Amino acid sequence: MDETPNDVWLVVGLGNPGPSYAGHRHNVGYLVVEELAGRMGSAFRAHKSGRADVVEGRLSIGGPRVVLARPRSYMNEVGGPVKALATFYKVDPDHVVAIHDELDIAFGTLRTKLGGGDNGHNGLRSMRSSLGTGDFYRVRAGIGRPPGRQDVADFVLSDYSSVERKELPFQVGDAADAVESLVTEGLEKTQQRFNS
Repeated sequence: MDETPNDVWLVVGLGNPGPSYAGHRHNVGYLVVEELAGRMGSAFRAHKSGRADVVEGRLSIGGPRVVLARPRSYMNEVGGPVKALATFYKVDPDHVVAIHDELDIAFGTLRTKLGGGDNGHNGLRSMRSSLGTGDFYRVRAGIGRPPGRQDVADFVLSDYSSVERKELPFQVGDAADAVESLVTEGLEKTQQRFNS
């Protein structure tokens, strides 16, 4: 990777705003950026655009500058705030990381990748539409498929099970580690370490 330490990364946690969504599987991206903000010793604050809360800083000494973002819009409209932040901070799509839930990966596991399809994920679809490309990084936190015949939308918009809630901090921590690795060491090393 050719980054200089001055390059800025935009790390977006996908989720839905408000307390009624806080514990949902669809909000794992929010949990991961909150974990990263805690590691930076910073609290989210409203961005000038009014459409997202952000934390600015570095994840490691000498590491690249990072903007953590928690859009205030609902998942299917997240692209607008992401595009506004990317424009404001002059971040190209190849320096954008989206952290999101992934149905096709078992709960507790992660995958990182660059580009790819939306796989029915409204947040990714909205980002692709607003950024004009799908060539941004993804940290995909597995939530698994719904049990039985449960509707997918109901599943992603429901709380984690009591068993999953005990394991969730480990998955969130691993996803935060994967983001740190991605922006400092690049995709290949990150995939070797985290794509279990």
